[in-house]
Amino acid sequence: MQGDFHYYATYCAAVLAGFDHKHSVEICHAAQLVDHCSRTWLIKVGGPAQAATTQLQTELLQARTDPIGLCDITRIWSSFHFLPRDLYADIKIGSKNYKDKYRLICGPNGDLLVDTVKLAKDKGTPAIGIAMHVLADTWAHTYFAGTPSLVINNTNWYFYELFPGDDGEPERRQVTFSHNPSASEDVDKPVYVGSVYQSDENSIMNLGHGRAGHLPDYSYIRYVYLPAWGGYKEIIKDNPHDYECAFAQMVYAMSYLRGEVDVFKKDTYAMEKLKPHIEKIRSIITKRQVDASDDWKAFGESLSRERIPDFDKDEHIGEYISSNNKSRTFLGLFFEAALAQKKMVASRIMESGNRLAGLS
Repeated sequence: MQGDFHYYATYCAAVLAGFDHKHSVEICHAAQLVDHCSRTWLIKVGGPAQAATTQLQTELLQARTDPIGLCDITRIWSSFHFLPRDLYADIKIGSKNYKDKYRLICGPNGDLLVDTVKLAKDKGTPAIGIAMHVLADTWAHTYFAGTPSLVINNTNWYFYELFPGDDGEPERRQVTFSHNPSASEDVDKPVYVGSVYQSDENSIMNLGHGRAGHLPDYSYIRYVYLPAWGGYKEIIKDNPHDYECAFAQMVYAMSYLRGEVDVFKKDTYAMEKLKPHIEKIRSIITKRQVDASDDWKAFGESLSRERIPDFDKDEHIGEYISSNNKSRTFLGLFFEAALAQKKMVASRIMESGNRLAGLS
């Protein structure tokens, strides 16, 4: 997902869950900060390097892809962007290395999601924001894994966008992937930007949904493709459905974190709270655009009657640097929550007998 959902839609979900404007802004700021808290940025802030929740392209291009480097990459991307759905998935074929990678495939409503949401309980708004980022990405990034892998994450020519058809059957239009990172995407042709094919199983180009570009981050799109791990059977991804579920589950999760709901359960959604606004929410999600920020922002401001500030990743640096008690600042709480999330996920992966994330 992108800033439109992680920032503005998360704000909307927080308001619907009962948080006031100030706390909703803090939550969505933390949710979006997950996509900016790189080691490069942490050097600027003076924060702990191990609290990194993402890696810049320049960092990834320089990253080691030996076992130690791959563990570092996997700890970051599996913890915050591609939370594994089932670390104990029953798979009969393949080597242990293949099975370990298969079990890191992201998806919603896994046990690790419950652990993630519960971990944020009573830890402040930065922890809630991190948990909401992770939760939302389990829906958008379904079928991809947060570890470099050609066999898991590759896409090929068999990749079609699905459009409503006249006879009730979806019309298919083949997606063309450009490999020029500075190229503009054309949602009408459709042409999208994806990473260059690399035959090396552990190439950084094969991390996450890089081969499919930003398609998983667009709420309006439905597509079908043939992943190798799926036995070359068609996988259909319905983002409008999944993004609506993600939004409803965020509202439910934040109702739990606010104390309104006693227990957080998998596969549970706050549809009653969405009901008065469901047509508006669906109109935003299904609108054919690569950035829905303006629409989500307008919706959020209509809910709270407050102005949502633009996101500024550096907003809290001054407070953090000047504070004598950094652990109680916004960024201090964010870093503590990020470290806790990374430790928890890496520990669960290790406990499952999977060594791809290394030691927590």
